[in-house]
Amino acid sequence: MFEIMKPSLSSIVAGVFLSGAIALKPKALLSDSIQLTQEDIGDFSAIDFGDETTASLDDSSVDGCKVFPGDSDWPSVAEWARLNRTLGGALLRPTPAAAACYQGPDYDLERCTYLFMNASLSHFWIDEPLVSLTEWSQGGTCALALDPQGNCTRGGFPEYVVNATNVKHIQAAVNFARNKRIRLVIKNTGHDFGGRSVGAGSLSIWTHHLKAMEFIPWYKLGPYWGKAAQFGAGVESWEERNLMAAYGITVVAPGWVTVGGIGGWMSSGGHTTITSKFGLGADQVLSLGVVTASGRFVTADPYTNPDLFFALRGGGGGTYGVVTSAILKAHPPVYLTSTSLSLTLLEPRNMTSPIPGVLTDAEKFWQGVSAYYRFAAKILDAGGYCFSYIYPLPNNSYSFVTSSDFTDATAAAVYKFMQPLYDDLHGLGINVTNPVLLFTNLYGLPSLGIGSPPGNTRYRSRLLPRENWEDDELWNKTMKAIRTATEGGYERGYYFHGTMTSPTEEVAGWPGAENSVNPAWRKNRMHAMLMDQTPDQSTERDAMMQGYTDLLREVSPGAGSYMNEGDPGEPNWQQAFYGNHYARLLRIKQQRDPWGLFWAPTTVGSEGWAVQAVGYAGSQNGRLCRVEQVGGGKES
Repeated sequence: MFEIMKPSLSSIVAGVFLSGAIALKPKALLSDSIQLTQEDIGDFSAIDFGDETTASLDDSSVDGCKVFPGDSDWPSVAEWARLNRTLGGALLRPTPAAAACYQGPDYDLERCTYLFMNASLSHFWIDEPLVSLTEWSQGGTCALALDPQGNCTRGGFPEYVVNATNVKHIQAAVNFARNKRIRLVIKNTGHDFGGRSVGAGSLSIWTHHLKAMEFIPWYKLGPYWGKAAQFGAGVESWEERNLMAAYGITVVAPGWVTVGGIGGWMSSGGHTTITSKFGLGADQVLSLGVVTASGRFVTADPYTNPDLFFALRGGGGGTYGVVTSAILKAHPPVYLTSTSLSLTLLEPRNMTSPIPGVLTDAEKFWQGVSAYYRFAAKILDAGGYCFSYIYPLPNNSYSFVTSSDFTDATAAAVYKFMQPLYDDLHGLGINVTNPVLLFTNLYGLPSLGIGSPPGNTRYRSRLLPRENWEDDELWNKTMKAIRTATEGGYERGYYFHGTMTSPTEEVAGWPGAENSVNPAWRKNRMHAMLMDQTPDQSTERDAMMQGYTDLLREVSPGAGSYMNEGDPGEPNWQQAFYGNHYARLLRIKQQRDPWGLFWAPTTVGSEGWAVQAVGYAGSQNGRLCRVEQVGGGKES
């Protein structure tokens, strides 16, 4: 379809190969090789290993709840100190960063001003051990503000953090939390929209500094024979890109540069600009290093611990074990050519003369949006990716902005490919020009990691399937749902975001097509999202948002949602996030974690527990307790 670009490897990597040895079974990363031993444990039974075969869920809590600060069973200062000695000083009890903005012993106006004004221009928030970048899930008890009201309290922030730099640190933390019946959470970079990396009264395993990377020139596993790359769990997308640039390879990595590629992004699927060509992040995994709920370190691949290998590649993070490293497929270099389109709807009184792309007729504006979205299916079938927003503007106006990315296509080929869309838009009376000046860049250019400040983004989302594009009547219903939901946000402070990609089983390849990725992804055309950014979450607001999201559910019965950018309040979340994989995943969860140690909202098995939230539902600022089944008895 396109004139394929054939880049010279020498022009990309200038002949740089840092190792060159053929590795069929690469050696373990140094961080994976440092493990907890019986000598380390000695007489400190609090960090001894567990045994899944003799465990009971009754061993996991006291009076139905995880042990909480202030309880008689909460570890003593001496026990925490001994854990810290075992960890070599890696145990932290940090103060929330935003405490600098609140009157009290931690108040520091200069530091507060820096956090509010300049920290997002650095790597500060990604390197912060407590913060989840979504404040509402923590309870908003120490929100970042220049002139905050009230006091800064810990809320849903963990009590202690293990700054893990090797497997031993993770094993000791897992064993301590399990044996002491403490809530355990796992955090990498803090890009978490559902409250999975915070929790009141918890011990947090912070995997952010597991930064080792290795290029593997040749890797053999089953039918796979080719290049690969190994990454520690804390490696961020920008760091993956630097490895790509050094070796002239492509690794499927998160689109936002500070998102961790081996954490929750991968374990729940992981989409990016090249997933229509190579598949999701979860489809790239060849092998994983994992610490299980018993504290044991294991390898998971298609032939060793295949149950964990299945579950951890798409079945959600934070519930089966702690991933420490991954070996991923490495593809040839890929170039991306991008083209954009924007339409603006203004009231006639706000426009004095015709401007290309600016409309005064709402029906014509939505016809233009519909024309782009339906045409975009062809972009996906060509291995491309589409990214769009519909924003409300003042005075009953809207802005529709898009970016379309094509893999290994020249600018001239992209222009020719897009022209039929512009012909259709002209036929609708929309004056907009097909851009001629397009830019082509290598996917995986060297990058720097610049962080994001905390905010309050909350997603409600739906994976809209390809059949909605193939039937005119269903398509019209789909666009009516998108329009109604978007217009509902005009005075309610939310907006529409649509990303479009097609990670079919065919592009996923082996072993990706055999993982636990939500089956809805395999038929996906659009990940349709309503993005809410108010800190004022409430039962009433949630009901309103669910009502608009129901419009998208009604035109896609049996489809699903993407957990990483989904709603922790998603109704029937077991089906929505996991599809028909849920029953199998639950069996794996129960076998691998009979203690119920690993817990996070809407992860597999999480329905057996609930947070006694202080304030609105969904916050992680309360005790984690078992819930009763209907008719009595505990969830298992």
